Order: sequence, then structure tokens, then C-alpha cells
Amino acid sequence: MRVVLSTYGSRGDVEPLVALAVRLREVGVEVRVCAPPDEDFARRLAGVGVPLVPVGRSARALATTAPRSPGGLPQRAAEVIAGQFDVLTEAAEGCDALVATGMMPAAAGALSVAERLGVPSVSVTFQQVTLPSPYHAPLAYPGRPFPPGVTDRRTLWDLDAESVNALFGEALNVNRVSAGLPPVDDVRGYVVGDRPWLATDPVLDPWRETPELDVAQTGAWVLPDERPLPAELTAFLDAGAPPVYAGFGSMLVHAAESVTKAVVEAVRAQGHRVVVARGWAGLDPVDGRDDCFVVGEVNQQALFGRVAAVVHHGGAGTTTTAARAGAPQVVVPQAADQPYWAGRVAELGIGVAHEGPVPTAESLSAALGSALTPETRARATTVADAIRVDGTAVAARLLLDMISGNTAGGNMSDKDMDGGDVIGGQRP
Repeated sequence: MRVVLSTYGSRGDVEPLVALAVRLREVGVEVRVCAPPDEDFARRLAGVGVPLVPVGRSARALATTAPRSPGGLPQRAAEVIAGQFDVLTEAAEGCDALVATGMMPAAAGALSVAERLGVPSVSVTFQQVTLPSPYHAPLAYPGRPFPPGVTDRRTLWDLDAESVNALFGEALNVNRVSAGLPPVDDVRGYVVGDRPWLATDPVLDPWRETPELDVAQTGAWVLPDERPLPAELTAFLDAGAPPVYAGFGSMLVHAAESVTKAVVEAVRAQGHRVVVARGWAGLDPVDGRDDCFVVGEVNQQALFGRVAAVVHHGGAGTTTTAARAGAPQVVVPQAADQPYWAGRVAELGIGVAHEGPVPTAESLSAALGSALTPETRARATTVADAIRVDGTAVAARLLLDMISGNTAGGNMSDKDMDGGDVIGGQRP
């Protein structure tokens, strides 16, 4: 049995597929991951023995060089979709199932390839804000704001569908027609499908059922990380009280040098040392004092269990990892779904949502003051105990059921692979 996991995006899009690939391999499934050829993605997959099929150009390079104007989005989509058709057509030939995730045009291209090959497929998202629902509004695309005063959510979702078609429809349909497929008139509806999977934790990201959409919430896809922390980092952690971690992952933070300075000053103002993650923004303290330690790729699961708080951008993966570690959070959202995750952290009482993407020393120090209270730490510990750890097991069972034809589009089974009761993707 062979499965292809396809994505195009940042580390937050690739890491969950690493976890699912490892789980599938444990139950005897041959897996390959189609993802951008970034060195850190390739290294991560090689570390767990899963082959990478490179698709398109580096995601980091695309994020750095692609035009950010509204007119540039269709151009970027065309490049991404063409890459899916070029590579996945061969990679998915003869496979038993395809899992598509990542940015919408990439998922649309991957699902189209699966359709052409007659391969069962499923669409997966790592946050619910792209799934139409009367309980939340859609995200506005850059340069395509919603009309002022429009608040009806169904109307907003209709406008969102129009934006998706305008931005990605032509590029998708050019490739579909060239491949002998009929054009799609509702790109978002095509990508979401009838039975999408939501690979998030139901405590952090509770999905409310709707008559319009049948969602299978699996839980987050997280691979237990057994890698030891570097000896120098361990020595730094052992040398004093728990520091504050600060990092923005794959985000290209505006004014990175001033943000780094603000972070370090804010943490020092709260009487803590700081661990700074370079990330794609290249954060790096400039004064060289011994209360700062800079890390690159590191085991966040182990590190977050040893810090006083986590300051981050609000990606789904980092939010989940910090929550599982019971670490209080300060979320400084940069874009896309990150304001949503910042709001969830605040609503749960496990941290603070910073207002705006560019912190000052004063604003971040105030947020840290709230996050570092004993009450926030206690609440974070309580929430950590409630988070599920079986997301990849549930997803693997759904996928095997879909392949065997027991379910259409991967219906949720009554029991997950570890034997726990599951109702609508959540424990009763």
C-alpha cells in the first residue's frame, strides 16, 4: 500500500506530514512526501527516513521574492499549481491515496492530479478558519478587503469564494484542461470537498458542527521528538531560572532587528533570560550578553518544557507545541490564521494575544507580565493535560478506511487506533 502526502508551504505545513508519514509507516504503509525543496524540510524528512519528492522552488525563496501586490497572487498561484501537475503526476501514479494540504492553490493542483489518476484523495487543513462556517468569518486576502460594514458571515463566505476563484481559478483551470479535466467553477468548494479533515486539537481549536459541511477533526498531527537538546543549550538552561523563548518560525518578520531588540529588552525587563530562535527572519541579539542564547533548528517539545513562557508568531504548530508543554504563551500574530490562534490562546487563559505584528519593548513587556503570572501557568498546565495525543493514529485509521472503501472520504470511526472513544473527532 502506497500513500502520497502533498503540501506546499512553510515548516508548519510540512511538520504535520512528517508525523503522519511516520505513523503510516508504522502500520505498513509506504509513504512519500511531496513538498518544497527547502534544505530544512529535506533534512527533517531524512531524519525520520521518509523520502522527499521536491515540488517547485524553495518555499522560503518564493516567500522572499514573490510579489506581494494583489496582482502578484495569481502569478504565484500559477507557479505553484503548475509545479503540482508537473511533479505529482508521476509521484502519485499507482498510489492508493493522496492527502492534500498546504496553500489553497497547491491543494487544488494536488487534488486535480489525484482526480486525473483516479486516486482517492482527501483535503486537510491545520486550522479551521479556511473552512466555511456560520460561526466564524473568513480571512481576507491581501488587497481584497471585504466591503466596509458587511458583517453577515454567509455573505462574507460568498465573497471569499469569489476571491478564491478570481485569484486561483484561471491558473487551476488552464492546467486542468491541459490535463484533460473539466474546469472547476468553485475552487474553494473543490478543495474543501464534502468531507475535509481538520488536523487540530479540539481543545485548542473546537469545531462546531454545521449542516453545510461534514468535518472530521482528527486531533493535531505531532511526532514525538526524541532529539536531545544541544549540550550548550542544556548548559544555558541549567545555569539559572527558566528563560523565555522567543521565535517567529518561518515568518519573515518586518524590521527583524528592531523586533529582536524589543524582545530581548522586554524579557530582561521581566527579570528573565532569553532563548532566541533565528528562524527565517534571522533574529539575533546584537549585544552579546550572556543572558541570551541563540538557537537554530531545535527540539521545541523538549525546550518548551523548560522555559518560563513562549513568545511566538501564532502558527498552529508552535501554538500546539507550547500548549502541550504547558508553557504560557505570548502570541505576536503576523498574518493569515495567526490572529485566530492568538485569540484562542487568550480565550483559553493560557497566554496573551499581543495587539499588532510589531512589538515594542513596552508592549511586549506588558504582555509578558500577564503571561508569567502563576494563574496563567496553572491554567496552561490544566489545558496541557486535556490535549489529545492520538491525532496521527486517528488520521491513519481514516486513511486506511478510505483506501479500503469502508468510508466515503474518510468518515470518523467510532474507535481510534489506540482504542479510545471518539465522537465527532472529540473525546466525550
